[in-house]
Amino acid sequence: MEFPYGQDPGAPIRSGIPEHGRIPKYYAAKVEIAALLEELGEGEVLPTERDLALRFEISRETLRQALRELILEGRLRRLGRGTVVAGPKLEQPLSLASYTEGVRGQGRRPSRHLVGLDRFPCPPALAGDLGLASGDPVWHLERVLLADDERVALESTYVAVGRVPDLDTDFAPDSSFYAYLRERLGIGFGDADERLETVLATPREALLIGTPAALPMLLIHRLSRDTRGRPLERVRSLYRGDRFSFTTHLGTPAAD
Repeated sequence: MEFPYGQDPGAPIRSGIPEHGRIPKYYAAKVEIAALLEELGEGEVLPTERDLALRFEISRETLRQALRELILEGRLRRLGRGTVVAGPKLEQPLSLASYTEGVRGQGRRPSRHLVGLDRFPCPPALAGDLGLASGDPVWHLERVLLADDERVALESTYVAVGRVPDLDTDFAPDSSFYAYLRERLGIGFGDADERLETVLATPREALLIGTPAALPMLLIHRLSRDTRGRPLERVRSLYRGDRFSFTTHLGTPAAD
């Protein structure tokens, strides 16, 4: 099948060239560098800025603007003092599947690093979400999510102590919380509401995930319910925009 301007259907129309045809120097350099990345392949080290500037006959500042965009898009990543070609983004389904299932499905190894597990009186706003009275005890479980030992996300889970009373002693923080609920407590997920937005990480979040503060993040708010329709958890998940994309399946709504 032929696509407009010879483009792949997932690529920008006319490679992002404005209708007036005047291409910014940095963008022309970006297109040429992107082609170079295809030649090099994942994990290969990019030539030095000096070599690239000479190769494409551009200034260092123009080159750096092109490189910054490729890093933000996840095509390149910093490694030590060098820059390497990044692999494809992880695809996480917008579904009730756990992070573990999504990452394993792509041949990657999921793991988690515990930041903290705290118990505190539930504030009014959160109490409404979880179907609790203000002041009822809740857990806050905060973990860094990893894929093949690469830090890719920060996840905060809020759940009533009454639903999972032994979370601090009976749960392995590096394991799947969903599997724990299902296999140890017999709690199944029924449905959930999710909201996705783009944000910038706070300095603390950027430090925990190991990214620059200016890197765009994908933030997902989730309110999950069990199979009886009772509120189960409130989750705030912050994913690296350069390492993640999200997928979903859309169907035709049933007729009235």
